[in-house]
Amino acid sequence: MSALTLPGLVAAQVGSAIAAIDGDRVVTFGELDSLNQRLAGGLRRAGISHGDRVAVWLPNSLQWMVTTLALSRLGAVTVSVNTRFRSVEVQDIVGRAGCKALVLWPGFKGIDFKGILAGTDPATMARLETIITVGGDDETLIDGLEHFAYGDLGDHDPYSDLNADGETPSHIFTTSGTTSAPKFVLHKQATLVRHGHDVVRAFGYDKPAAKVLQATPFCGVYGFSQAMGALAAGIPNIIMRLFTAADAVQLISDHQITQFNVGDDMLATMLAASADDADFASLEFMGVAIFNPGLEGIAAEAEKRGIRAYGLYGMSEVFALFSKQPDDLPVGERRLGGGHPVCVEASVRVRDSETGDLLNDGSDGEIEIFTPNMLVEYADNPDATAAAFTDDGYFRTGDVGHLRADGSFVFIARAGDVMRIAGFLVSPAEIEDHILRLDGIDACQAVDAADEDAKPRVIAFVRGNHIPDEATVIAHCKAGLANFKVPTRVIAVPDFPMADGANGKKVQKAVLREWAALAVQGRDIEIPGR
Repeated sequence: MSALTLPGLVAAQVGSAIAAIDGDRVVTFGELDSLNQRLAGGLRRAGISHGDRVAVWLPNSLQWMVTTLALSRLGAVTVSVNTRFRSVEVQDIVGRAGCKALVLWPGFKGIDFKGILAGTDPATMARLETIITVGGDDETLIDGLEHFAYGDLGDHDPYSDLNADGETPSHIFTTSGTTSAPKFVLHKQATLVRHGHDVVRAFGYDKPAAKVLQATPFCGVYGFSQAMGALAAGIPNIIMRLFTAADAVQLISDHQITQFNVGDDMLATMLAASADDADFASLEFMGVAIFNPGLEGIAAEAEKRGIRAYGLYGMSEVFALFSKQPDDLPVGERRLGGGHPVCVEASVRVRDSETGDLLNDGSDGEIEIFTPNMLVEYADNPDATAAAFTDDGYFRTGDVGHLRADGSFVFIARAGDVMRIAGFLVSPAEIEDHILRLDGIDACQAVDAADEDAKPRVIAFVRGNHIPDEATVIAHCKAGLANFKVPTRVIAVPDFPMADGANGKKVQKAVLREWAALAVQGRDIEIPGR
């Protein structure tokens, strides 16, 4: 079996070694190999074949792992869907990606999956033929579609053939940009496997007794990259279906976790939820992604508690855990995003976006990346794919940063207006477009601002002649968007602050952010004309 496929990666490990612990269930690599073969047989009988796209709308779980491995065995493509997503996001991803099947867990966390699906537009999901449900719920979720129970499909005779090789498209991750529609980042199996092995070497997954705590979602590249590293290393992946700080602290102690990657807000809550003498001694590496303004000091606080934290860098196109900061840096430098690429063949450069010159003197510019482990393309979007690469094959990240003298790099900020809310990149236009569906609103601008707990919140500014009241707009957003995208405040303005630019007038986002900061503090805003 090809070592550059996901099923081949699992089959190459010691069969008796523990692959995953999901609650009380312990699964070896041999069992994981058998489980994905059986599910592949069931999926094949359900009509899933090479090249089909299947939306996987599951929480972190053994079922998520087995499903994506089975789909990879068949040569089908996993389309990752966040369990926090609601009708608007689900219909966009499932419909626009042309998914043939949808796998979900109707009873998970009390989420009204049936109601969410009922709120989708059938016309946008016309290519969907099959729904597969985990958890024993056989209720019909969408009339006219074929329904299967995950347990029944997983009880079929094993399908041991491999309808894929390393070049076979394997996974689609969604990413927010400057338009309302997220792009579909397509990766092939070989890049997933190679990056997994790079993670093993760079992050110490090959050390004796290494164990990974999986708290970040499999549906995003941060959690997925960590899980792939664990599979490549042949070590246990301890799965958290839902992250809670107290549970994470307890699992680190119970399982003697050695490797753990989190967002800064997750680390902050863990420190707050644990006693000063909590035992974190088993942790050999903790990567911390800095997502939230106001938590820049969390790595230093963690260090006082015996946790040595490292800054990371990544994105859907080149994977999370693309790089990490060097070991010998003081915490103030080590906490920064960036570092050295984990792939020895990768390189990073910085370009002046105005002059086009490459910058080697520590000056800030746009980060460009070359790595063999990058996206195949933006699926179904050749124009975006062409625009994303330089003539010599470097990926234009759109991020701002600079190079260090030792060859590492420092990430400064995401370029443009993309917001980072609850650990996820969110396009303002996605929220704006949804609000604009309400009658009486002619224009909308969404920005983010940190509240008193340093957590980013969405603030929407709206303009129109007959604007609905704030509660109505917020309720509209709650009905169609994930909770973390719902504006905390909706503020009516007579007009947006504008400035003349080289290409015409532009909205002054900086001014809107100043107003938003006042709004989350409950202070008055002096808006001209109001």
